[in-house]
Amino acid sequence: MARSDTGVGNGAGSQPPARTAMAKQPSEQAHATDTLARGTLIAAALCVFMAQFALTVPAGLNGLFQQDFHTSASELTWITDAFLVPVTVLELTFGLLGDLFGRRRLLVGGSVLVAVGFVVCVLTPGPEADHMTRLIVLWTGQIIAGIGAAAVIPTTLAMIAAGTRTPRARARSISVWAAALSMGSVLSPLACGLLAQSQFGSWPNSGWRWAFLLVVALAAVSAVLAYVLAEDSKSPEGRSLDWPGQITIAVAAVALLFAVIQGPTSGWGSVEVIGGFTVAAVFLVAFVLAERRSASPLLQLDLFANRNFTIAAIVTVVGMFCYLGTGYVTSIRLTAIQGFTPLKASLAFIVFNGVSALIQVPIASRLIERYDPKWILGGGLLLIGAGDFWMASIPIGHQSVTPLIAPLVVAGAGVAFVLSAVTAVVINTVPHNLSGMAAGWTSLLRDFGFTLGPAVVGAIALSRASREISDEVGSDPQLGQALDTFNASAATVPEGQQEAVEGAIVAVNSGPLGANAVPSTVTLPDGSTVPFNPLKDTAFQALGSAYSLGYLIVGLCAVAAAVVTVALIGGHRPDSPDESDGPDAPVTPATTDV
Repeated sequence: MARSDTGVGNGAGSQPPARTAMAKQPSEQAHATDTLARGTLIAAALCVFMAQFALTVPAGLNGLFQQDFHTSASELTWITDAFLVPVTVLELTFGLLGDLFGRRRLLVGGSVLVAVGFVVCVLTPGPEADHMTRLIVLWTGQIIAGIGAAAVIPTTLAMIAAGTRTPRARARSISVWAAALSMGSVLSPLACGLLAQSQFGSWPNSGWRWAFLLVVALAAVSAVLAYVLAEDSKSPEGRSLDWPGQITIAVAAVALLFAVIQGPTSGWGSVEVIGGFTVAAVFLVAFVLAERRSASPLLQLDLFANRNFTIAAIVTVVGMFCYLGTGYVTSIRLTAIQGFTPLKASLAFIVFNGVSALIQVPIASRLIERYDPKWILGGGLLLIGAGDFWMASIPIGHQSVTPLIAPLVVAGAGVAFVLSAVTAVVINTVPHNLSGMAAGWTSLLRDFGFTLGPAVVGAIALSRASREISDEVGSDPQLGQALDTFNASAATVPEGQQEAVEGAIVAVNSGPLGANAVPSTVTLPDGSTVPFNPLKDTAFQALGSAYSLGYLIVGLCAVAAAVVTVALIGGHRPDSPDESDGPDAPVTPATTDV
Protein backbone atom coordinates (compact mmCIF):
# COMPACT_ATOMS: atom_id res chain seq x y z
CA MET A 1 0.00 0.00 0.00
CA ALA A 2 1.37 3.39 -0.94
CA ARG A 3 1.95 6.05 1.64
CA SER A 4 -1.26 7.79 2.63
CA ASP A 5 -1.50 11.55 2.64
CA THR A 6 -4.48 11.51 4.95
CA GLY A 7 -2.51 11.38 8.17
CA VAL A 8 -3.31 9.19 11.13
CA GLY A 9 -5.68 9.89 13.93
CA ASN A 10 -8.91 8.81 15.49
CA GLY A 11 -10.76 9.51 12.30
CA ALA A 12 -12.08 13.00 12.96
CA GLY A 13 -8.96 14.81 11.95
CA SER A 14 -8.20 12.81 8.82
CA GLN A 15 -8.91 13.91 5.30
CA PRO A 16 -11.18 11.62 3.24
CA PRO A 17 -9.28 9.25 0.94
CA ALA A 18 -9.47 10.27 -2.68
CA ARG A 19 -12.27 8.44 -4.48
CA THR A 20 -9.97 8.02 -7.46
CA ALA A 21 -7.63 5.95 -5.29
CA MET A 22 -10.24 3.24 -5.16
CA ALA A 23 -10.24 2.91 -8.90
CA LYS A 24 -6.54 2.12 -8.82
CA GLN A 25 -7.13 -1.09 -6.89
CA PRO A 26 -9.30 -3.25 -9.15
CA SER A 27 -8.04 -6.54 -7.77
CA GLU A 28 -9.06 -5.56 -4.26
CA GLN A 29 -12.34 -3.99 -5.38
CA ALA A 30 -13.35 -7.20 -7.09
CA HIS A 31 -13.14 -9.11 -3.84
CA ALA A 32 -14.28 -6.50 -1.31
CA THR A 33 -17.86 -7.60 -0.70
CA ASP A 34 -20.13 -7.63 2.31
CA THR A 35 -19.63 -11.39 2.68
CA LEU A 36 -16.29 -13.08 2.14
CA ALA A 37 -16.36 -15.79 -0.54
CA ARG A 38 -16.95 -19.14 1.14
CA GLY A 39 -14.04 -20.89 -0.60
CA THR A 40 -11.63 -18.16 0.46
CA LEU A 41 -12.83 -18.29 4.06
CA ILE A 42 -12.52 -22.11 4.11
CA ALA A 43 -9.00 -21.96 2.67
CA ALA A 44 -7.94 -19.22 5.09
CA ALA A 45 -9.38 -21.07 8.07
CA LEU A 46 -7.77 -24.39 7.10
CA CYS A 47 -4.36 -22.82 6.49
CA VAL A 48 -4.31 -20.89 9.76
CA PHE A 49 -5.49 -24.06 11.54
CA MET A 50 -2.56 -25.96 10.03
CA ALA A 51 -0.04 -23.26 10.90
CA GLN A 52 -1.26 -22.98 14.49
CA PHE A 53 -1.30 -26.78 14.78
CA ALA A 54 2.37 -26.76 13.72
CA LEU A 55 3.20 -23.92 16.12
CA THR A 56 1.62 -25.80 19.04
CA VAL A 57 3.37 -29.14 18.38
CA PRO A 58 6.16 -28.60 20.98
CA ALA A 59 3.65 -27.80 23.75
CA GLY A 60 2.99 -31.38 24.75
CA LEU A 61 6.33 -32.76 23.59
CA ASN A 62 8.80 -30.71 25.64
CA GLY A 63 9.26 -33.62 28.03
CA LEU A 64 10.13 -35.98 25.17
CA PHE A 65 12.51 -33.41 23.67
CA GLN A 66 14.22 -33.10 27.05
CA GLN A 67 14.61 -36.88 27.33
CA ASP A 68 15.65 -37.43 23.71
CA PHE A 69 18.09 -34.52 23.29
CA HIS A 70 19.12 -33.90 26.94
CA THR A 71 18.70 -30.18 26.32
CA SER A 72 19.77 -27.25 28.41
CA ALA A 73 17.14 -24.64 29.27
CA SER A 74 17.98 -22.39 26.33
CA GLU A 75 18.20 -25.31 23.88
CA LEU A 76 14.71 -26.47 24.85
CA THR A 77 13.29 -22.97 24.47
CA TRP A 78 14.83 -22.64 21.02
CA ILE A 79 12.94 -25.72 19.80
CA THR A 80 9.77 -23.66 20.15
CA ASP A 81 11.19 -20.26 19.21
CA ALA A 82 13.08 -21.52 16.14
CA PHE A 83 9.61 -21.74 14.59
CA LEU A 84 8.27 -18.51 16.05
CA VAL A 85 11.16 -16.17 15.25
CA PRO A 86 10.83 -16.37 11.43
CA VAL A 87 7.08 -15.99 11.77
CA THR A 88 7.63 -12.73 13.61
CA VAL A 89 10.41 -11.19 11.54
CA LEU A 90 9.17 -12.15 8.05
CA GLU A 91 5.45 -11.43 8.25
CA LEU A 92 5.63 -7.92 6.88
CA THR A 93 7.72 -8.88 3.86
CA PHE A 94 5.45 -11.80 3.00
CA GLY A 95 2.45 -9.50 3.27
CA LEU A 96 4.07 -7.14 0.82
CA LEU A 97 4.87 -10.05 -1.53
CA GLY A 98 1.21 -11.01 -1.34
CA ASP A 99 0.26 -7.48 -2.38
CA LEU A 100 2.65 -7.68 -5.32
CA PHE A 101 2.18 -11.22 -6.60
CA GLY A 102 -1.07 -12.52 -5.12
CA ARG A 103 -1.99 -13.95 -1.74
CA ARG A 104 -3.11 -17.37 -2.94
CA ARG A 105 0.47 -18.08 -4.05
CA LEU A 106 1.68 -17.34 -0.55
CA LEU A 107 -0.86 -19.70 1.00
CA VAL A 108 0.21 -22.51 -1.29
CA GLY A 109 3.96 -21.83 -1.10
CA GLY A 110 3.90 -21.27 2.65
CA SER A 111 2.05 -24.54 3.26
CA VAL A 112 4.62 -26.38 1.14
CA LEU A 113 7.47 -24.86 3.18
CA VAL A 114 5.83 -25.96 6.44
CA ALA A 115 5.72 -29.50 5.06
CA VAL A 116 9.37 -29.38 3.95
CA GLY A 117 10.50 -28.03 7.32
CA PHE A 118 8.79 -30.75 9.27
CA VAL A 119 10.22 -33.42 6.96
CA VAL A 120 13.67 -32.09 7.90
CA CYS A 121 12.72 -32.38 11.59
CA VAL A 122 11.67 -36.00 11.11
CA LEU A 123 15.07 -36.70 9.51
CA THR A 124 16.93 -35.53 12.64
CA PRO A 125 19.68 -38.09 13.40
CA GLY A 126 19.23 -40.53 16.28
CA PRO A 127 20.91 -40.56 19.71
CA GLU A 128 24.10 -42.02 18.24
CA ALA A 129 24.85 -38.69 16.52
CA ASP A 130 26.52 -35.65 18.08
CA HIS A 131 24.27 -33.69 20.45
CA MET A 132 24.63 -30.33 18.71
CA THR A 133 24.33 -31.87 15.24
CA ARG A 134 20.95 -33.33 16.19
CA LEU A 135 19.71 -30.04 17.63
CA ILE A 136 20.90 -28.05 14.61
CA VAL A 137 18.96 -30.32 12.24
CA LEU A 138 15.81 -30.01 14.39
CA TRP A 139 16.17 -26.23 14.69
CA THR A 140 16.77 -25.94 10.94
CA GLY A 141 13.58 -27.79 10.19
CA GLN A 142 11.66 -25.60 12.62
CA ILE A 143 13.12 -22.47 11.00
CA ILE A 144 12.07 -23.62 7.50
CA ALA A 145 8.58 -24.44 8.76
CA GLY A 146 8.45 -21.08 10.54
CA ILE A 147 9.24 -19.29 7.28
CA GLY A 148 6.31 -21.11 5.71
CA ALA A 149 4.03 -20.15 8.58
CA ALA A 150 5.23 -16.53 8.23
CA ALA A 151 3.70 -16.60 4.75
CA VAL A 152 0.53 -18.45 5.77
CA ILE A 153 -0.66 -16.84 9.01
CA PRO A 154 -0.75 -13.14 8.04
CA THR A 155 -1.89 -13.89 4.49
CA THR A 156 -5.04 -15.57 5.77
CA LEU A 157 -5.90 -12.46 7.77
CA ALA A 158 -5.01 -10.22 4.82
CA MET A 159 -7.46 -12.11 2.60
CA ILE A 160 -10.20 -11.49 5.15
CA ALA A 161 -9.33 -7.79 5.43
CA ALA A 162 -9.26 -7.45 1.64
CA GLY A 163 -12.50 -9.37 1.10
CA THR A 164 -14.81 -7.61 3.56
CA ARG A 165 -16.17 -4.07 3.51
CA THR A 166 -17.99 -3.55 6.81
CA PRO A 167 -16.79 -3.97 10.39
CA ARG A 168 -19.68 -6.39 11.01
CA ALA A 169 -18.75 -8.66 8.10
CA ARG A 170 -15.09 -8.44 9.05
CA ALA A 171 -15.85 -9.31 12.70
CA ARG A 172 -17.73 -12.43 11.63
CA SER A 173 -14.94 -13.60 9.34
CA ILE A 174 -12.25 -12.80 11.91
CA SER A 175 -14.15 -14.85 14.49
CA VAL A 176 -14.16 -17.87 12.16
CA TRP A 177 -10.46 -17.30 11.50
CA ALA A 178 -9.72 -17.03 15.23
CA ALA A 179 -11.79 -20.14 15.99
CA ALA A 180 -9.79 -22.11 13.39
CA LEU A 181 -6.58 -20.86 14.95
CA SER A 182 -7.81 -21.98 18.38
CA MET A 183 -8.86 -25.38 17.10
CA GLY A 184 -5.31 -25.87 15.85
CA SER A 185 -4.16 -25.29 19.42
CA VAL A 186 -6.82 -27.67 20.78
CA LEU A 187 -6.25 -30.63 18.50
CA SER A 188 -2.47 -30.41 18.19
CA PRO A 189 -1.58 -31.54 21.75
CA LEU A 190 -4.17 -34.36 21.64
CA ALA A 191 -3.03 -35.68 18.26
CA CYS A 192 0.64 -35.32 19.19
CA GLY A 193 0.05 -37.04 22.52
CA LEU A 194 -1.62 -40.01 20.85
CA LEU A 195 1.05 -40.34 18.17
CA ALA A 196 3.97 -39.89 20.57
CA GLN A 197 3.01 -43.11 22.36
CA SER A 198 4.39 -45.09 19.41
CA GLN A 199 8.14 -45.46 19.10
CA PHE A 200 9.69 -44.29 15.83
CA GLY A 201 12.10 -46.93 14.59
CA SER A 202 14.49 -48.32 17.19
CA TRP A 203 15.16 -45.02 18.96
CA PRO A 204 13.81 -44.45 22.49
CA ASN A 205 11.83 -41.24 23.15
CA SER A 206 11.34 -40.87 19.39
CA GLY A 207 7.54 -40.75 19.21
CA TRP A 208 7.62 -36.99 18.65
CA ARG A 209 8.56 -37.68 15.00
CA TRP A 210 5.08 -39.10 14.28
CA ALA A 211 3.56 -35.75 15.32
CA PHE A 212 5.79 -33.95 12.84
CA LEU A 213 4.74 -36.36 10.08
CA LEU A 214 1.10 -35.52 10.80
CA VAL A 215 1.87 -31.84 10.23
CA VAL A 216 3.50 -32.74 6.90
CA ALA A 217 0.22 -34.34 5.81
CA LEU A 218 -1.88 -31.40 7.04
CA ALA A 219 0.35 -28.91 5.26
CA ALA A 220 0.13 -30.84 1.99
CA VAL A 221 -3.68 -30.91 2.16
CA SER A 222 -3.75 -27.19 3.00
CA ALA A 223 -1.60 -26.37 -0.03
CA VAL A 224 -3.91 -28.29 -2.38
CA LEU A 225 -7.14 -26.83 -1.01
CA ALA A 226 -5.74 -23.29 -0.95
CA TYR A 227 -4.86 -23.63 -4.62
CA VAL A 228 -8.33 -24.98 -5.47
CA LEU A 229 -10.62 -22.90 -3.23
CA ALA A 230 -9.05 -19.53 -2.46
CA GLU A 231 -9.80 -16.50 -4.62
CA ASP A 232 -6.67 -14.51 -5.30
CA SER A 233 -6.28 -10.91 -4.21
CA LYS A 234 -3.45 -8.40 -4.40
CA SER A 235 -2.74 -4.68 -4.36
CA PRO A 236 0.52 -4.02 -6.21
CA GLU A 237 0.03 -0.30 -6.86
CA GLY A 238 2.69 1.73 -5.10
CA ARG A 239 4.23 -1.31 -3.41
CA SER A 240 7.90 -2.28 -3.47
CA LEU A 241 10.23 -4.35 -1.34
CA ASP A 242 11.72 -2.50 1.62
CA TRP A 243 14.92 -4.47 2.13
CA PRO A 244 16.56 -2.04 4.62
CA GLY A 245 13.45 -2.13 6.78
CA GLN A 246 13.11 -5.90 6.62
CA ILE A 247 16.76 -6.60 7.37
CA THR A 248 17.02 -4.17 10.28
CA ILE A 249 13.81 -5.31 12.02
CA ALA A 250 14.78 -8.98 11.50
CA VAL A 251 18.22 -8.51 13.04
CA ALA A 252 16.76 -6.49 15.94
CA ALA A 253 14.15 -9.14 16.75
CA VAL A 254 16.52 -12.11 16.50
CA ALA A 255 19.18 -10.37 18.62
CA LEU A 256 16.63 -9.45 21.30
CA LEU A 257 15.22 -12.96 21.51
CA PHE A 258 18.69 -14.52 21.51
CA ALA A 259 19.72 -12.37 24.47
CA VAL A 260 16.54 -13.15 26.44
CA ILE A 261 16.69 -16.91 25.80
CA GLN A 262 20.45 -17.25 26.35
CA GLY A 263 20.47 -15.16 29.54
CA PRO A 264 19.76 -17.97 32.04
CA THR A 265 22.38 -20.26 30.46
CA SER A 266 25.25 -17.85 29.73
CA GLY A 267 24.52 -15.30 32.46
CA TRP A 268 22.87 -11.90 32.06
CA GLY A 269 26.24 -10.17 32.29
CA SER A 270 27.93 -12.37 29.69
CA VAL A 271 29.41 -10.89 26.52
CA GLU A 272 26.97 -12.65 24.19
CA VAL A 273 23.87 -11.59 26.13
CA ILE A 274 24.92 -7.95 26.51
CA GLY A 275 25.99 -7.99 22.87
CA GLY A 276 22.57 -9.33 21.87
CA PHE A 277 20.74 -6.51 23.64
CA THR A 278 23.14 -3.95 22.15
CA VAL A 279 22.67 -5.25 18.61
CA ALA A 280 18.89 -5.25 19.10
CA ALA A 281 18.90 -1.60 20.21
CA VAL A 282 21.19 -0.46 17.37
CA PHE A 283 19.18 -2.20 14.65
CA LEU A 284 15.86 -1.01 16.07
CA VAL A 285 17.10 2.57 15.69
CA ALA A 286 18.32 1.68 12.19
CA PHE A 287 14.85 0.33 11.36
CA VAL A 288 13.20 3.59 12.39
CA LEU A 289 15.65 5.59 10.28
CA ALA A 290 15.17 3.25 7.30
CA GLU A 291 11.38 3.51 7.48
CA ARG A 292 11.47 7.30 7.57
CA ARG A 293 13.47 7.33 4.32
CA SER A 294 11.63 4.55 2.49
CA ALA A 295 9.18 5.40 -0.30
CA SER A 296 7.25 2.21 0.48
CA PRO A 297 7.89 1.39 4.15
CA LEU A 298 6.96 -1.79 5.95
CA LEU A 299 5.36 0.45 8.56
CA GLN A 300 4.07 3.99 8.37
CA LEU A 301 5.60 5.33 11.56
CA ASP A 302 2.97 8.05 11.55
CA LEU A 303 0.54 5.38 12.78
CA PHE A 304 2.17 5.67 16.19
CA ALA A 305 1.18 9.34 16.34
CA ASN A 306 -2.27 7.91 17.02
CA ARG A 307 -2.32 7.26 20.77
CA ASN A 308 -5.07 4.67 20.44
CA PHE A 309 -3.07 2.68 17.90
CA THR A 310 0.11 2.83 19.97
CA ILE A 311 -1.62 1.63 23.13
CA ALA A 312 -3.52 -1.07 21.23
CA ALA A 313 -0.25 -2.26 19.69
CA ILE A 314 1.38 -2.60 23.10
CA VAL A 315 -1.66 -4.39 24.51
CA THR A 316 -1.57 -6.80 21.56
CA VAL A 317 2.01 -7.82 22.36
CA VAL A 318 1.26 -8.20 26.06
CA GLY A 319 -1.98 -10.10 25.44
CA MET A 320 -0.33 -12.64 23.17
CA PHE A 321 2.60 -12.90 25.55
CA CYS A 322 0.08 -13.86 28.24
CA TYR A 323 -1.63 -16.40 25.97
CA LEU A 324 1.45 -18.36 24.96
CA GLY A 325 3.19 -17.69 28.27
CA THR A 326 0.35 -19.47 30.06
CA GLY A 327 0.53 -22.39 27.65
CA TYR A 328 4.32 -22.63 27.89
CA VAL A 329 4.42 -22.63 31.70
CA THR A 330 1.72 -25.31 31.74
CA SER A 331 3.67 -27.38 29.22
CA ILE A 332 6.93 -27.24 31.19
CA ARG A 333 5.15 -27.92 34.49
CA LEU A 334 3.35 -31.02 33.24
CA THR A 335 5.96 -32.56 30.91
CA ALA A 336 9.49 -31.44 31.78
CA ILE A 337 8.96 -31.07 35.58
CA GLN A 338 6.23 -33.55 36.58
CA GLY A 339 7.05 -35.98 33.78
CA PHE A 340 3.56 -36.64 32.44
CA THR A 341 3.26 -38.32 29.07
CA PRO A 342 2.32 -36.11 26.11
CA LEU A 343 -1.13 -37.76 26.00
CA LYS A 344 -1.88 -37.07 29.66
CA ALA A 345 -0.55 -33.52 29.42
CA SER A 346 -2.73 -32.92 26.35
CA LEU A 347 -5.80 -32.89 28.60
CA ALA A 348 -4.71 -29.52 29.97
CA PHE A 349 -4.30 -28.01 26.49
CA ILE A 350 -7.61 -29.44 25.29
CA VAL A 351 -9.30 -27.64 28.18
CA PHE A 352 -7.31 -24.41 27.77
CA ASN A 353 -7.73 -24.06 24.02
CA GLY A 354 -11.01 -25.99 23.71
CA VAL A 355 -12.87 -23.53 25.91
CA SER A 356 -11.45 -20.74 23.77
CA ALA A 357 -12.63 -22.33 20.52
CA LEU A 358 -16.11 -23.05 21.87
CA ILE A 359 -16.62 -19.47 23.03
CA GLN A 360 -15.16 -17.54 20.10
CA VAL A 361 -17.79 -17.89 17.38
CA PRO A 362 -21.08 -18.15 19.31
CA ILE A 363 -20.28 -15.66 22.07
CA ALA A 364 -17.21 -13.52 21.37
CA SER A 365 -18.26 -12.78 17.79
CA ARG A 366 -21.70 -11.55 18.84
CA LEU A 367 -20.29 -9.41 21.64
CA ILE A 368 -17.79 -7.76 19.29
CA GLU A 369 -20.60 -6.96 16.84
CA ARG A 370 -22.73 -5.32 19.55
CA TYR A 371 -20.20 -3.65 21.83
CA ASP A 372 -16.93 -1.78 21.64
CA PRO A 373 -14.26 -4.51 21.23
CA LYS A 374 -12.03 -2.85 23.82
CA TRP A 375 -14.38 -4.01 26.58
CA ILE A 376 -14.26 -7.57 25.26
CA LEU A 377 -10.47 -7.41 25.11
CA GLY A 378 -10.15 -5.95 28.61
CA GLY A 379 -12.49 -8.55 30.09
CA GLY A 380 -10.61 -11.37 28.37
CA LEU A 381 -7.29 -10.17 29.77
CA LEU A 382 -8.75 -10.06 33.29
CA LEU A 383 -9.93 -13.67 32.92
CA ILE A 384 -6.44 -14.75 31.80
CA GLY A 385 -4.97 -12.98 34.81
CA ALA A 386 -7.42 -14.67 37.19
CA GLY A 387 -6.63 -18.09 35.77
CA ASP A 388 -2.88 -17.57 36.05
CA PHE A 389 -3.09 -16.30 39.63
CA TRP A 390 -5.10 -19.41 40.49
CA MET A 391 -2.56 -21.75 38.87
CA ALA A 392 0.32 -19.98 40.61
CA SER A 393 -1.19 -21.00 43.95
CA ILE A 394 -1.25 -24.75 43.13
CA PRO A 395 1.83 -26.50 44.61
CA ILE A 396 4.02 -28.54 42.28
CA GLY A 397 3.55 -31.49 44.65
CA HIS A 398 0.03 -32.01 43.28
CA GLN A 399 1.06 -34.70 40.80
CA SER A 400 -2.11 -34.49 38.74
CA VAL A 401 -3.58 -32.48 35.89
CA THR A 402 -6.90 -32.19 37.75
CA PRO A 403 -6.08 -29.13 39.95
CA LEU A 404 -5.24 -27.14 36.81
CA ILE A 405 -8.52 -27.84 34.97
CA ALA A 406 -10.72 -25.15 36.56
CA PRO A 407 -8.17 -22.30 36.28
CA LEU A 408 -7.40 -23.35 32.70
CA VAL A 409 -11.11 -23.04 31.90
CA VAL A 410 -11.06 -19.47 33.24
CA ALA A 411 -7.88 -18.55 31.36
CA GLY A 412 -9.13 -20.28 28.19
CA ALA A 413 -12.32 -18.24 28.25
CA GLY A 414 -10.18 -15.13 28.50
CA VAL A 415 -8.10 -16.22 25.52
CA ALA A 416 -11.29 -16.61 23.45
CA PHE A 417 -12.24 -12.98 23.99
CA VAL A 418 -8.69 -11.70 23.53
CA LEU A 419 -8.06 -13.53 20.25
CA SER A 420 -11.39 -12.40 18.81
CA ALA A 421 -11.15 -8.79 19.94
CA VAL A 422 -7.50 -7.83 19.62
CA THR A 423 -7.47 -7.43 15.83
CA ALA A 424 -10.74 -5.53 15.84
CA VAL A 425 -9.42 -3.17 18.52
CA VAL A 426 -6.27 -2.31 16.56
CA ILE A 427 -8.08 -1.89 13.23
CA ASN A 428 -10.76 0.28 14.85
CA THR A 429 -8.14 2.74 16.14
CA VAL A 430 -7.17 3.95 12.63
CA PRO A 431 -9.09 5.32 9.63
CA HIS A 432 -10.55 2.69 7.29
CA ASN A 433 -8.10 3.54 4.52
CA LEU A 434 -5.25 2.39 6.81
CA SER A 435 -7.00 -0.71 8.16
CA GLY A 436 -4.92 -3.01 5.95
CA MET A 437 -1.62 -1.80 7.36
CA ALA A 438 -3.09 -1.95 10.86
CA ALA A 439 -4.15 -5.57 10.23
CA GLY A 440 -0.65 -6.35 9.05
CA TRP A 441 0.98 -4.98 12.15
CA THR A 442 -1.55 -6.78 14.31
CA SER A 443 -0.22 -10.06 12.92
CA LEU A 444 3.39 -9.10 13.56
CA LEU A 445 2.68 -7.81 17.07
CA ARG A 446 0.58 -10.87 17.89
CA ASP A 447 3.32 -13.27 16.87
CA PHE A 448 6.05 -11.19 18.52
CA GLY A 449 4.04 -11.57 21.74
CA PHE A 450 3.81 -15.31 21.08
CA THR A 451 7.59 -15.49 20.67
CA LEU A 452 8.25 -13.49 23.83
CA GLY A 453 6.04 -15.78 25.94
CA PRO A 454 8.35 -18.82 26.10
CA ALA A 455 11.50 -16.67 25.91
CA VAL A 456 10.77 -14.24 28.75
CA VAL A 457 8.84 -16.53 31.09
CA GLY A 458 11.34 -19.35 30.56
CA ALA A 459 14.28 -17.03 31.17
CA ILE A 460 12.88 -15.62 34.41
CA ALA A 461 11.73 -18.98 35.76
CA LEU A 462 14.93 -20.84 34.95
CA SER A 463 17.10 -18.05 36.38
CA ARG A 464 15.06 -18.23 39.57
CA ALA A 465 15.30 -22.04 39.73
CA SER A 466 19.08 -21.97 39.14
CA ARG A 467 19.51 -19.44 41.91
CA GLU A 468 17.43 -21.51 44.35
CA ILE A 469 19.39 -24.69 43.58
CA SER A 470 22.70 -22.89 43.97
CA ASP A 471 21.61 -21.38 47.29
CA GLU A 472 20.43 -24.78 48.55
CA VAL A 473 23.70 -26.50 47.60
CA GLY A 474 25.72 -23.68 49.18
CA SER A 475 23.78 -23.74 52.45
CA ASP A 476 23.61 -27.54 52.85
CA PRO A 477 27.11 -29.09 53.23
CA GLN A 478 25.67 -32.62 53.09
CA LEU A 479 23.98 -31.93 49.75
CA GLY A 480 27.13 -30.28 48.40
CA GLN A 481 29.23 -33.29 49.38
CA ALA A 482 26.71 -35.67 47.79
CA LEU A 483 26.86 -33.65 44.56
CA ASP A 484 30.66 -33.78 44.53
CA THR A 485 30.55 -37.55 45.01
CA PHE A 486 28.02 -37.92 42.20
CA ASN A 487 30.13 -35.79 39.84
CA ALA A 488 33.12 -38.05 40.46
CA SER A 489 31.17 -41.31 40.22
CA ALA A 490 31.95 -42.03 36.54
CA ALA A 491 35.45 -43.09 37.50
CA THR A 492 34.21 -45.77 39.92
CA VAL A 493 31.52 -47.54 37.87
CA PRO A 494 32.13 -50.54 35.57
CA GLU A 495 33.51 -49.62 32.15
CA GLY A 496 30.31 -50.49 30.30
CA GLN A 497 28.31 -48.02 32.43
CA GLN A 498 30.72 -45.09 32.29
CA GLU A 499 29.20 -43.46 29.21
CA ALA A 500 25.68 -43.49 30.68
CA VAL A 501 26.87 -42.12 34.02
CA GLU A 502 28.92 -39.40 32.34
CA GLY A 503 25.83 -38.37 30.36
CA ALA A 504 23.81 -38.19 33.57
CA ILE A 505 26.47 -36.04 35.23
CA VAL A 506 26.46 -33.63 32.29
CA ALA A 507 22.65 -33.44 32.41
CA VAL A 508 22.51 -32.76 36.15
CA ASN A 509 25.04 -29.93 35.80
CA SER A 510 23.40 -28.47 32.68
CA GLY A 511 20.72 -26.62 34.64
CA PRO A 512 17.48 -27.10 36.58
CA LEU A 513 15.62 -29.05 33.89
CA GLY A 514 18.53 -31.43 33.38
CA ALA A 515 18.93 -31.93 37.13
CA ASN A 516 15.23 -32.76 37.40
CA ALA A 517 15.30 -35.19 34.44
CA VAL A 518 17.87 -37.59 35.99
CA PRO A 519 16.31 -39.95 38.59
CA SER A 520 17.29 -39.75 42.24
CA THR A 521 17.79 -43.53 42.43
CA VAL A 522 18.69 -46.33 40.03
CA THR A 523 17.67 -49.98 40.12
CA LEU A 524 20.44 -52.57 40.17
CA PRO A 525 20.23 -55.93 38.36
CA ASP A 526 19.29 -57.65 41.65
CA GLY A 527 16.25 -55.36 42.01
CA SER A 528 17.63 -53.16 44.78
CA THR A 529 17.86 -49.39 44.44
CA VAL A 530 20.77 -47.08 45.24
CA PRO A 531 20.97 -43.28 45.43
CA PHE A 532 22.01 -41.59 42.19
CA ASN A 533 21.13 -37.95 41.49
CA PRO A 534 21.28 -35.93 44.74
CA LEU A 535 19.78 -32.81 43.12
CA LYS A 536 16.55 -34.42 41.88
CA ASP A 537 14.26 -33.33 44.73
CA THR A 538 15.92 -29.93 45.08
CA ALA A 539 15.56 -29.24 41.35
CA PHE A 540 11.93 -30.43 41.36
CA GLN A 541 10.93 -28.06 44.14
CA ALA A 542 12.95 -25.16 42.72
CA LEU A 543 11.36 -25.57 39.28
CA GLY A 544 7.91 -25.78 40.82
CA SER A 545 8.44 -22.52 42.69
CA ALA A 546 10.01 -20.84 39.66
CA TYR A 547 7.24 -21.71 37.22
CA SER A 548 4.61 -20.66 39.77
CA LEU A 549 6.38 -17.31 39.59
CA GLY A 550 5.98 -17.58 35.80
CA TYR A 551 2.22 -17.88 36.18
CA LEU A 552 2.24 -14.91 38.55
CA ILE A 553 4.18 -12.73 36.10
CA VAL A 554 1.84 -13.61 33.25
CA GLY A 555 -1.18 -12.85 35.42
CA LEU A 556 0.17 -9.45 36.46
CA CYS A 557 0.89 -8.55 32.83
CA ALA A 558 -2.64 -9.57 31.81
CA VAL A 559 -4.27 -7.45 34.50
CA ALA A 560 -2.06 -4.44 33.67
CA ALA A 561 -2.94 -4.76 29.97
CA ALA A 562 -6.65 -4.96 30.82
CA VAL A 563 -6.49 -1.74 32.83
CA VAL A 564 -4.60 0.06 30.07
CA THR A 565 -7.05 -1.18 27.42
CA VAL A 566 -10.17 0.00 29.22
CA ALA A 567 -8.73 3.24 30.60
CA LEU A 568 -6.69 4.58 27.69
CA ILE A 569 -8.13 3.32 24.38
CA GLY A 570 -10.88 5.57 23.01
CA GLY A 571 -14.36 4.18 22.40
CA HIS A 572 -15.61 3.02 19.02
CA ARG A 573 -19.01 1.65 18.04
CA PRO A 574 -18.66 -1.52 15.97
CA ASP A 575 -20.59 -0.31 12.96
CA SER A 576 -19.90 3.40 13.11
CA PRO A 577 -18.58 4.74 9.80
CA ASP A 578 -15.17 6.34 9.59
CA GLU A 579 -15.77 10.03 10.25
CA SER A 580 -13.33 10.93 7.54
CA ASP A 581 -15.36 9.07 4.98
CA GLY A 582 -18.77 10.40 5.86
CA PRO A 583 -21.88 8.32 6.56
CA ASP A 584 -22.44 7.29 2.95
CA ALA A 585 -18.87 6.91 1.78
CA PRO A 586 -17.81 3.42 0.79
CA VAL A 587 -15.06 1.79 2.79
CA THR A 588 -11.72 1.73 1.04
CA PRO A 589 -10.88 -1.90 0.37
CA ALA A 590 -8.27 -3.08 2.80
CA THR A 591 -4.76 -3.66 1.63
CA THR A 592 -2.25 -5.05 4.02
CA ASP A 593 1.35 -4.93 5.05
CA VAL A 594 1.26 -8.24 6.82
